[in-house]
Amino acid sequence: MPVHAQTVLHVALAVPLPSLFDYLPPAGSQAGAADIGRRVRVPFGQREAVGIVAGCGPAGVDPAGLRQALAWIDPAPLLEGELLDSVRWLARYTHAPPGEVLATALPASLRRGEPVPDTSEPAWRLTEAGATALPAMRAGRPRDLAGILHGGVRHEAMLDDLMPGWRPAARALAGRGLAEQVALPPSQLAPAPGTGPQPNPEQAEAIEAIRAADGFAPMLLDGVTGSGKTEVYLHAIAQCLARGRQALVLVPEIGLTPQLLGRFRARLGVPVHVSHSGLADADRARTWAAALRGEARVVVGTRSAVFTPLPEAGLIVIDEEHDGSYKQQDGFRYHARDFALVRARALDVPIVLGSATPSLESLHNARSGRYTHLRLARRAGTARPPRVRVLDVRKRPLEAGLSREMLEAVEYALAAGGQVLVFRNRRGYAPVLLCHDCGWSAACPRCSSPEQPRPMTVHAQGRRLQCHHCGHRRGAPTACPDCASLGLQPQGIGTERLEELLAARFADYPVLRIDRGSTRRRDALAKLFAELGERAGVLVGTQMLAKGHDLAGLTLVAVVGIDEGLFSADFRAAEKLAQLLIQVAGRAGRAERAGEVLLQTHHPDHPLLETLINGGYHAFADIELAQREAAGFPPFAHLAMLRAEAKHAEPPMAFLHAARRALGDWRRALEPANPAASDVEANGPMPAPMARRAGHYRTQLLLSAPRRAPLHAALNALVPALYALPEARKVRWSLDVDPIDLY
Repeated sequence: MPVHAQTVLHVALAVPLPSLFDYLPPAGSQAGAADIGRRVRVPFGQREAVGIVAGCGPAGVDPAGLRQALAWIDPAPLLEGELLDSVRWLARYTHAPPGEVLATALPASLRRGEPVPDTSEPAWRLTEAGATALPAMRAGRPRDLAGILHGGVRHEAMLDDLMPGWRPAARALAGRGLAEQVALPPSQLAPAPGTGPQPNPEQAEAIEAIRAADGFAPMLLDGVTGSGKTEVYLHAIAQCLARGRQALVLVPEIGLTPQLLGRFRARLGVPVHVSHSGLADADRARTWAAALRGEARVVVGTRSAVFTPLPEAGLIVIDEEHDGSYKQQDGFRYHARDFALVRARALDVPIVLGSATPSLESLHNARSGRYTHLRLARRAGTARPPRVRVLDVRKRPLEAGLSREMLEAVEYALAAGGQVLVFRNRRGYAPVLLCHDCGWSAACPRCSSPEQPRPMTVHAQGRRLQCHHCGHRRGAPTACPDCASLGLQPQGIGTERLEELLAARFADYPVLRIDRGSTRRRDALAKLFAELGERAGVLVGTQMLAKGHDLAGLTLVAVVGIDEGLFSADFRAAEKLAQLLIQVAGRAGRAERAGEVLLQTHHPDHPLLETLINGGYHAFADIELAQREAAGFPPFAHLAMLRAEAKHAEPPMAFLHAARRALGDWRRALEPANPAASDVEANGPMPAPMARRAGHYRTQLLLSAPRRAPLHAALNALVPALYALPEARKVRWSLDVDPIDLY
């Protein structure tokens, strides 16, 4: 065999480089196609790294100069078949380094080279001593847990539902020898399936359409808030399980998982596995491994769960498919909803995209026949749509941003025993700290530029300043740094200030704040909802409260501070605001009691508000889609955003000018033979709307084309050239295909 023909391993490493790395196989082994998808430990520079074999073949150089891989980690491939093919497709589509993409498909612990975990489920049971001691135990949480365990072995996921916060009690019982942890095979943990309400005719039609789907069938489940989309999911998943297949359900936020899991576990008759960033790495790896082995029949997870292996796939569900959190916004940028569609096609299974406010892309696909359009136009059961009123607050006095009419409505709802949601999509105490005497304002030193100061948000009732863009924090000054005045005043309203006002005004009722600051700890959101229970009370929060939560006692939604969203320059701003308003309004009146929504604004005659109130989301979508088509924006065009940043403003601009010249060279070379090359337009380079962030100046170049093929042909030529540009060494750059935010 010629020296260069010796078979070597082409290894993908999680580094920001577009190439694979050649290694000789580990000592005593031969390289072959059966090794593709295996993890291998290799030397890389002065350290060791964990890589994934992406291919095998002849060396590109003399093998004598190659380093040898150190050891195999797995006896067989972890990534193979459909998942490996789909991930390779994703690397090509996003034009991202293959090592970063392949690594993303594995849980963090497996990326580090840890072994594939045991998938037996941890469970707890009483010991003989515990069963004997139970009657004499003192009242308390250990006694409560012992009572639950007396009914039999309970796995930890079940205990999470039966007794939130049970772990300290379990440790107390175990320390006294009264309870012990055991490991059970997943098959022993299946609860008995439950029953639900009888589907109404619209739900039954949607359920039947999903059941009758043969192979790949994308469906948009377009249902108003409270129409029972989850009930449709449950029936579709039950049918999938009855065929002996696996189901994957994606949700946009961790906060949605506990409520959804409770319903799924009560109904499906199988263990429901979970995957999201709030779990420990070991728990996420256990779910991934259980799915790989076919033990996990239902997996519910957030964005990264789209990489779950599905060897026996039967159904994929994307709940709240419009939500922006499905898009990975840093590092390797992908859209979980769009990748789920690719996987569903490769797996040849139906996929259901559910939303009360579908993305305009999905709605366009449904209207053009690419997706089956399933409509749920009425609320389920006896629930009625909420009554919507607009409060014109021009020239009216406001108390912490709330009008007198709004406060009176809150008081009336509480007195009637209802719950109130006060929605303000800005956390913190106030958006700005301002000197009343000279006009100085507290700006972030890492995100501000001379032309564009970025205010720091006031927190902790004026004691702390924090930048919500880069996280920079400092204490609030006691006097103005410019004029030494003591007249520093918080300006504007955040959730903390609303909480302070409402807690003082309605001291007899619980007032709970739900935003990123109050829900950082594990299970914090579930605990806050449990604290409120069914009592009359007030929830103050951001968009976290708009995403699918089912609050049966909620009778009033008060929306505050929407005006700034009415005039954004982002072409998607109107869509995002419309979705947010419809979603948060949909939390009201979801049970027997009627609901009301109050929209407080200085612009009551704004066309967006008038359209939403009088015509609903679909009337808005008709107008917005027509405007997008006229302007050449998605879904009628395809975009890619090239971004660059550095500590000084000049290098990013120089890099993107060089990138634009490289694109022009490609177009001139192809246009005589391929006129479609001229379809790719470049806009910029220009400073990003937020020109400085975390100490780095940011610049962007937007590429657009009416069809995907010319755009990707341009990127295929451009991206390799970018790595070779001398200017690339002076910046940090990224490519975002199908961006959802142009900032």
